Parts: sequence; C-alpha cells; structure tokens
Amino acid sequence: MSENSVMVYIQQNGGKAADVSLELVCKARELADRLGVTVSAALFGEKVAGEVSRVASLGADKVYIVEDARLKYYTPIPYSKLMIQTISEHKPQIVLYGATTEGRDLAPRVASNLKVGLTADCTDLQIGDHTQKEKEYKNILYQIRPAFGGNIIATIVSPEKKPQMATVREGVMRMMEPDKSRKAETVKISAKLDKNDFPSEIIDRVMEAKTVNLKGAQIIVSGGMGVGSKENFALVRELAHALGAEVGASRAAVDQGFIGKEHQVGQTGTTVRPKLYIACGISGAIQHRAGMDASARIIAINSDPEAPIFGIAHYGIVGDLNEVIPRMIKAYKARV
Repeated sequence: MSENSVMVYIQQNGGKAADVSLELVCKARELADRLGVTVSAALFGEKVAGEVSRVASLGADKVYIVEDARLKYYTPIPYSKLMIQTISEHKPQIVLYGATTEGRDLAPRVASNLKVGLTADCTDLQIGDHTQKEKEYKNILYQIRPAFGGNIIATIVSPEKKPQMATVREGVMRMMEPDKSRKAETVKISAKLDKNDFPSEIIDRVMEAKTVNLKGAQIIVSGGMGVGSKENFALVRELAHALGAEVGASRAAVDQGFIGKEHQVGQTGTTVRPKLYIACGISGAIQHRAGMDASARIIAINSDPEAPIFGIAHYGIVGDLNEVIPRMIKAYKARV
C-alpha cells in the first residue's frame, strides 16, 4: 500500500532518538507540507516506544516501530532488512537519514538493495521541478551538498526512481519547537527476522563523554591558521573563557595541530548556529562558512581586509588578533 510520505529513519541510542533524526523530522514536515503528503518515521530498537510522542511533536504523522531486545544496538544486517521491508511495504517517495556513522552505513545498503539513488552529506533539501531528456518531473527532491572539496555547491536529483534518498549532516536543519498536542499513529511492523540475521553480537560498548558541545553552544570563539601557532591559540581560549563560550577552530588550524578535531567547525566538522560566532584569524573558505554562516551574529578578526570571512560577517575588525583579542577581553571585563 502506497502512502507517498516523507520518511525519516530514527537513529536511537539507549532508546533515545538522536538529535539529527529529530532535526530531519522537522525538515520532513516542511517538505511534506510542500508536497501535500504525510511524514512517517521508522523506529527500531529494544525499548523505543517512549520516543513516539517526541517524534510526533516535531511533525511525524505515522511511526513504524519494531521493538526487539536483539535490536538494542545497531548492527547492519537486521536494521537494513527492516528498513528495506518498511520502505517496500509502505512506499514513501522520500527517505532521509542522518549522515552519522550509522546513517552512512545503513543508507547505502538500503539504496543498493532497492536500486535507487542516494546523495550523501546533504546540507540542504528543497522541492522543485526538473527537465531531463525532454521529460519534465514535478515536485522532486533537490539534494544539495558541497562538492569538489567544498568549492562548489551541487544540486543533485534522482527523479526516475522512488524513493529519493539522502543522508543529511547533523546540525544543518533547524530544530523546531515541539507541539506536544500533536499525535502520531503507531504501526507495529511484523519483523521478518531470524537468527541468521544476527551473525554478530555486541557484547559491550565503551562510551566516552563529549568534552566539547559546539552544537549546543550559544557563543563560539574560533581560531584559524591566522592564529599562527598552538601557543597563540591560548588567546582564543582566553577570549572564550571570558565570554563563557565554546572554543572552535577551522580545519586548517586542526590540521596544523593547534587544537583537537572535536573543535572543528565546517563542512568536515560540526555545523553550528550560535547566537554569536567570533572568527579569529579565519580566512573564511567555503568549507568553513558552510558550517557557521547561519550564526545569528558573526564577528570576524583578520589582518587581511580582503578575507572572504568579511563577506558574511556582521562586524569586521581588520587588525592583528594578538592586539585585538586582549583589547576585547579588557573591554568586556570592564563592562561586567
């Protein structure tokens, strides 16, 4: 039976839906409203029914669910089989996954089995029309992502086969305010799993707590190659400490060993939307801008007045950060 929905694969950990999946439900709601269809979600795990209301509050109309103790942790074979079964039975026109380690493993397996297209690491999704070989396709999914090392933004379409599938980077879709009055229909999937679908077993997992929370930060102070050295990065940290901010960095600064990769902002790092983003010694290559240009306010400090970062900054300071940052800290402390 075809329902023609926009479906989201809900990644879960310990029975709790991942943020990227919830972001995608919000985006799916937007796309579905444009298409005049429903939003569905696929949720597999051990004890996951408690997340149905949360998924519904963000826009899902229907949740396909499988609860099984053997599905407590993600393993490729049973999850792929369940996703293929769910898609085949209910025929959504679009399926979205988070571009996480799990999503990047699952989505290609499903796409290969169903013989449909898949675009990886999208940073935007839109609905539009497309003409190919004199044939016009209406209301198809524009799958938008950086290409050629982030030097261009490519719009990719796969109009000939359904579902159209994409993985989407964490943090690029805005999380909406939940509407707790919304309800979703829960549909229990009759899982066709047997012991042969579980050739491996996860005995134990070791989880390391995150020490950096760039996605949740309201203020981020980031440093780039212009900082000059690992020692000079102490200035960036000092400004961040004074403002109660998280410390970020460009890929170039991370590659040079100025700071750890967990601080990286940009196309190959974390996408952020803080209220204030201060870019210190960052030139503003498109790869970096793609990860922070949705910040509410951007302040750029750079000695090069032609640096691309000034093109998106709300406030620009042309000068040596070794002089500018201490003055900023002093001025801020004088006010508080």
